[in-house]
Amino acid sequence: MATGGFLPGAARGGEPDAGTFSIVAFDRETGEIGVAVQSRAFNVGQAVPWVEAGVGGIATQASTNESFGPKGLALLRAGMSAGEVLEWLIAHDEGGKERQIGIVDASGRSAAHTGSGCLEWAGHRNGEGYAIQGNILAGAEVVAAMEKAYLETRGEMAVRLLAALRAAQAAGGDRRGQQSAALLVARPSAEFPEYRHRYVDLRVDDHPEPIREIERLFGVAEGTDLTEAHARFAEEYRRAGKTAAAERELGWLADSVRRALATERPDPSALNGLAWTLASAGLHLAEALQAAETAARLEPDSWEILDTLAEVHFRLGNRERAIEVEEKAAAMAPDVRYLRDQIERFRTGEIPGPTE
Repeated sequence: MATGGFLPGAARGGEPDAGTFSIVAFDRETGEIGVAVQSRAFNVGQAVPWVEAGVGGIATQASTNESFGPKGLALLRAGMSAGEVLEWLIAHDEGGKERQIGIVDASGRSAAHTGSGCLEWAGHRNGEGYAIQGNILAGAEVVAAMEKAYLETRGEMAVRLLAALRAAQAAGGDRRGQQSAALLVARPSAEFPEYRHRYVDLRVDDHPEPIREIERLFGVAEGTDLTEAHARFAEEYRRAGKTAAAERELGWLADSVRRALATERPDPSALNGLAWTLASAGLHLAEALQAAETAARLEPDSWEILDTLAEVHFRLGNRERAIEVEEKAAAMAPDVRYLRDQIERFRTGEIPGPTE
């Protein structure tokens, strides 16, 4: 693990100062590369984070040179290591003393730079698979807390990155306050190449509590886009004979349910999506039932949610309860033939049962 820090700061030629802390990280198991960032500046997600699966990730901040993002990725793509790219970028930039940058390549090598002109407290910590950096912070404890949270948190990349942001803020964060945040994760997939640049892409451009808000948005994403993504990867791994990897993806869905239920205001749509995906896979049916029941309680007039609840009951072997719930759904939407077909299936079909 490498560290660097500069306590006394120098002004930056009249440019507005905007404190920022960020983390760039690589997950060797999934190939995910991600950046999470918070700043006392508007729209930090436009400038700081840059990622490409199979290539690497970059956070460029302080007196931000946004060209470091595309230039750095191009150099990584050409075969340079994180350290070589950092050296090249700083050598070809007249403002290196006022720059801060973290880079992680697709082999897990990391590099970071904090220029002597960055405003106090400014510094970084980097190790195998991650680079953490910040400027205008409450102190060195902020980046230390980020490192500890990232390394100790279990789960998928986005969850670990958000834990690092949360820890940074709890340790004092940006000493000028909060305004915007971003979470950007890329993931390699031959079948779904769109994930190579945008697997998770969330931004909060202007908010009094941007970290809390981006966590809320991530919760919504878990019940929508990420539900589908995990199901896709689970099926891709299953076809490839990678049973443990497929189970890991579905296990992350169960973790998503637990997080969704633990929030102050659970989102019924997100819970419904999670419950349906788990029920369809026949996995983690206890969590699926809890999610579907909570969603139905929050939104009792939704036939879609009742259909999910009925499916979960059927998978659990509760045939009569499944029929009862599905009949309620059909009464709400008498023109939807699918619901009548579901009732017939529940009456005559073989109960699949859990696969866990």
